Amino acid sequence: MSETKISLAPFQGITTFPYRNVYTKYFRGVNKLYTPFFSGIQKTKTLEKRASELNITHHNNVQLIPQILSKDSEEIIRFVNYCDTKGFKEVNWNLGCPYPRVANKKRGSGILPYPELIREILTTVKQEINIDLSIKCRLGYHSEKEILTLMNVFNEFQVPELTIHARIGVQLYKGGIWFNAFANALKTAKIPVVYNGDVFSVKEFETMSQKLNSIDRWMIGRGLLVDPFLPIKISKENIPDLDEQKHIVSKFVTDLYLAYRKKTNDRLQSISVMKELWSFMCYSFSNPHKVFSRIKKTKTFDEYETAVSEVLSEYLWLGSDEELFPKHIYASMDENQLKLV
Repeated sequence: MSETKISLAPFQGITTFPYRNVYTKYFRGVNKLYTPFFSGIQKTKTLEKRASELNITHHNNVQLIPQILSKDSEEIIRFVNYCDTKGFKEVNWNLGCPYPRVANKKRGSGILPYPELIREILTTVKQEINIDLSIKCRLGYHSEKEILTLMNVFNEFQVPELTIHARIGVQLYKGGIWFNAFANALKTAKIPVVYNGDVFSVKEFETMSQKLNSIDRWMIGRGLLVDPFLPIKISKENIPDLDEQKHIVSKFVTDLYLAYRKKTNDRLQSISVMKELWSFMCYSFSNPHKVFSRIKKTKTFDEYETAVSEVLSEYLWLGSDEELFPKHIYASMDENQLKLV
């Protein structure tokens, strides 16, 4: 099997320009990055308000893929062609977002029960664009069996890369993954497929990769937010010891914090964004709940900086090897917590 390729999943509110830029400065092992999704682009002028997300096509030599969430062919065409003018070679169509406010409008995973609508959109869009349109989806919205019909459509249009999150839309992030359903879909694929879902440790990756030995492309989201070293641990590429990892993490969170302060013109919103990241990364420390409690209650820049300093001096960095992350963390999270920065 060829070399493992790992991409960073898009995450609303976290994996924006500052995160991608600082992450790739300090960490290796990721081959592709994705923007949080763009939507509501009725006019190019609307798109240009968020154009800072698309100022560069690579972060520290790692390819960036813009992502669109839409069921409107014209909107998709407008976005793809805009990205083409900016030098991008690929755009990703989001058919995976599970949140009801999106899915109820037949967007994201809500469009998956309608394969003919997807076929109609692809027919129109493919005639009007000159760069690749990859797809990220789930196994279905109501049923994991929906993917079997969808694969016929994706194969028909020779989608250049298909990322499948191994859950269905109505699950949100609750419950387990449908591993067998993913494996069955993979058997019908005539296009490159990327696996996504519940890769939080090297142990989990190795278990899955042994069962999916034809897969060499993986997308990691929450697992990478918990442990930014996870990609190089998977590739076994010059892994620093835990003390050095902690030192690198210290520089990473400092640079990222300063980047967000600059982006927000020193508004306290930058602390809120860092808290979102810490809500994941705390699970790489020796006492996750105390770590996040310290960070969460801060309300000023001085309080935040003091809390981070205390966390880094008082708690051990364990990384993902201890598997402390509770996979049900999103079971009760309100979708409104995930906001664009």
